[in-house]
Amino acid sequence: MPELKRLHAGHAPAVLAFELANRAYFAASVSDRGDEFYDQFANRHSALLDEQEAGICAFHVLVAEDGSVLGRFNLYDFEDGAAVLGYRVAQHVAGRGVATAAVRELCRLAAARHGLRTLRAATSYENVASQRVLAKAGFVPVGPADPADLGGKQGTWYQRDLEIQP
Repeated sequence: MPELKRLHAGHAPAVLAFELANRAYFAASVSDRGDEFYDQFANRHSALLDEQEAGICAFHVLVAEDGSVLGRFNLYDFEDGAAVLGYRVAQHVAGRGVATAAVRELCRLAAARHGLRTLRAATSYENVASQRVLAKAGFVPVGPADPADLGGKQGTWYQRDLEIQP
């Protein structure tokens, strides 16, 4: 069974393999990260770990039993008990409930580990799969997203209020 794990340095090779294997699939619904992202991956991975250590973000990977990465699930821009959620899953597991289950688990962790009360996520109008994931995970639409937040695409912000666990 896949496990949601906090990102660490040892995940770098599997995360890069995940990103490369799914690059064309991701580019169909979100802006492509560009060659520089892949060329400078080690530096970017290290920078993410620094941000996580500083407590301003929390990055997670969904890891299969064989150690491969099935998805990335990130909380960033922590501010006043709120954060932004971003995620992507491998093409070969899309449509199987993997993203929904991981987003639900991350919502639980966001409240329990980070004391967050609200999560927001933006998705383009064309990304119907992501809209379904957010709805199934308890997010509701709260207004239009700036195209700058979505790589130039029109879309919607979604929000979920979290219950803090004692």
